[in-house]
This record gives sequence, C-alpha cells and structure tokens, in this order.
Amino acid sequence: MKKPLFADLSLLLVTIIWGTTFVLVQNAIDFLEPFSFNGIRFLAAAIILILCLFLFDKEQLKKLDRKLLLSGVFIGFWLFLGYATQTIGLLYTTSSKAGFITGLSVVLVPLFSMMLLKQYPTRNAVFGVLTATIGLFLLTMTDVIALNKGDGFVFICAISFALQIIYTGKFSNKFPTLLLTIIQITTVAFLSIVSSFLFEDWRKSFNPEILFRQEVLIALIITSLFATALAFLIQTNFQKYTSATRVALIFAMEPVFAAITGFYWAQERLSYSALIGCFLIFAGMIFAELPTQKIAFLKRSKSIEDEVS
Repeated sequence: MKKPLFADLSLLLVTIIWGTTFVLVQNAIDFLEPFSFNGIRFLAAAIILILCLFLFDKEQLKKLDRKLLLSGVFIGFWLFLGYATQTIGLLYTTSSKAGFITGLSVVLVPLFSMMLLKQYPTRNAVFGVLTATIGLFLLTMTDVIALNKGDGFVFICAISFALQIIYTGKFSNKFPTLLLTIIQITTVAFLSIVSSFLFEDWRKSFNPEILFRQEVLIALIITSLFATALAFLIQTNFQKYTSATRVALIFAMEPVFAAITGFYWAQERLSYSALIGCFLIFAGMIFAELPTQKIAFLKRSKSIEDEVS
C-alpha cells in the first residue's frame, strides 16, 4: 500500500476515534469541568507516551534540542487555544453552530497553507473542500440565528485547529515523531491545568468523588489512551506523507462519526438534511483523494463522448 494512502487511512482512524468518543466526553464534562478534563486527559496521555519513549525508543532523547522543544510547544499552543476557545464559545452559542464554525478549519487550512507555506491545493482538493463545507452546514446547522460573541470564540478555535494541522505537517518532517508529540501534548496539559486553576472551581474538579465516577473515569481512560496519546501520535507520524488540506478534509469527517455514534448510543435522530450533509462530507473527502490525472482523463472522455453524440 502506498504511503500517502496508508497515511490517509490512519488519519481516518483518528477521526473515527474522535467522533466515537464525543458522547463520552459530553457525558464526562457534565461532572468534570472542561479545562480540568482536558488537563487530566492530556497529562495522562503525556505520561503514557513518556513511558513508551523510555521503554522503546530512548535514543530519541539525544535529538532533543531548543528547536524541537519550541516547535512542540508552538504546535501545542495552537491545539490548546483551539480547545479553550471552543469551550468558551459553547457558553454563548449552540453546539450545532459551534460544530459548523469549528469545521470551517477545512476551508482555512488550504488558505493558510497558501499564505504561510506557499503550498497550493489541487483542483480536486478545492472542490472537495467546498463540497465538505456544504455538507458540514447541512449536518450541523439545525438552527440559524444571529451571530454572537460565542461564534467569534469558536471561529478562533477553527483558526487554531487549522494552524495546528499546518504546523504539524511542517515540523513532523524535521523532528522525531514521539518526542514532538510528547512536547505538544504536555504543553496542552500544562496550559489546561493552569486555566483550570484560574477559571474553574478546581477544588470541585479534582475531588476524588468526581474523578472516580464511572462516567468520568471511563471517559478519561479512553480519551487519554486512544483519543489523545494514540491519535496525536498517528497524526504527527503520518501527516508528513500527505497534504494539510487532505488532513483537514479527513478530520471534517469527525461530526459524521459523532452523529453516527449519537444515533446508535444516544438514540439521536438525524434529519434528511443531516444525512445529505454526511454524504457530502464523505464525497468531498473521496473526491480530494482521486488523482488529478484521472479526473482530467474522465473529463476528456466525457468531451469525446459529447462530440460523438
């Protein structure tokens, strides 16, 4: 299997993990406040990866230098800012609007790639992005009301996630995967815990009675191991083999898998427009995967058929 295809399939697995754990996170933050939840989740993930580093690949420590440290912190900052502004935005806006605005990172990634890295998406990728964006709107925008300050915070979240994707692709080619992932995740953990002490009732959040509730404990274990440690390790390792635009399109599938999980686990019903939205997001991702040469051939064949007819 070619590396770009295997990379895209691996990143799709990450998206499935994020989508299917969405319900778990929602249930957990009913008891544990968001900054506290993310602080514990990312700290546990960092500890897991540090243990893996010392057990299986201690040689990577020799490559730890100032550039690697700053690059990991830089990526981690954008990831933290994305989670933080999304959390704040949800205090003032609806989850459906937040889902759509967050998903706009699929549009921002190719724009920022052109501006910051001089990387230009293919025609297929552009068409796929537009198709997926329409799909996101149909899937998430169940209520269309006036914009508010919460939407502004969530838009900052979309920008932050877009920059995290772009710079992960840039730095993953230069530094060891495991070390870069550990530094990124540790940065998010540190900033989340500090934010928890500043903005949340940390005495309540770190109460053992809350931490060891079944809903919270299961969510922390699963998200720490799979949705954080494994997911960001896969992203950092495989993004070097594909483009940032394709990564954004693959990650746009997260609300699709979240909707499917909600349907099976929480008996949530999908409207016809939401079903069409799921299909368009999937179609946009698939279209972007098709080789440009193949599309050009299909177009030439179609024009020949039209001339003959």
